[in-house]
Amino acid sequence: MTLGLPLSTMYAFLLVLARVAGMITFLPVPGFTNAPLSIRVILALAIALALFPVWPALPNAAPSIGQLTVWAFSEAGFGLVAGLAVAFLTEGFQIAAQVLGLQAGYGYATTVDPTSQADSGILPVMTLLITGLLFFTLGFDHQLIRVLVASFEKFPAGSWAPVAGSLDGIVRLGAGMFTTGLRLAMPVIAMLLLIDIALALLGRMQQQLQLLSLSFPAKMLAALAILSALAPMMPRMFSAGGSRTIAALWRFLGF
Repeated sequence: MTLGLPLSTMYAFLLVLARVAGMITFLPVPGFTNAPLSIRVILALAIALALFPVWPALPNAAPSIGQLTVWAFSEAGFGLVAGLAVAFLTEGFQIAAQVLGLQAGYGYATTVDPTSQADSGILPVMTLLITGLLFFTLGFDHQLIRVLVASFEKFPAGSWAPVAGSLDGIVRLGAGMFTTGLRLAMPVIAMLLLIDIALALLGRMQQQLQLLSLSFPAKMLAALAILSALAPMMPRMFSAGGSRTIAALWRFLGF
């Protein structure tokens, strides 16, 4: 007995796979982009197969090459937009870490970034690992799968087209990325500025003091103390930012 799949089912699987692969491109998983290609392919295939109940019902006739190309670009574009919205969530924390690392003096020490395999500051790498852990701990991966399922119900494979009005929420997430970074970095920067002012006044009173050698450890210790005090707030801020991201994706779908 010979088993076979209808041609429409194979095309539906390929279109679903294109949308899934586009979305997982920007997943905030440390080191995921440098993982073996087979691991990324297996993950995309597993998610696409799990979405079998929402696969589109395509006609059994073979579409033209042009139509199939338009469908593939449409699906990959939708996945990239959804993945980019999730990437904006983690990049806000990365911006704060970059600013703080430079101002507090932690930028002098570098380590290997698990995402790009390049030298990076300690704070950005730690922030990347923490946000990647919070993304899965707070269950945003499950909510992202629900959004993906709803996207196939709202926009069957090959039917989505970019509209300026629907992309407004995603653009706002990109602007909010800088707002999040500044909100996280400003308390520490304000304290470091006060330390600079205090050391400047002290230098005016006692010019014999070697303030250059004192300011470096003082600013590092002060930044470390403030970051330790603000650490319990990071899960709440990430949760609030993740909720806004998921809400923007639901509005993007028209719900």
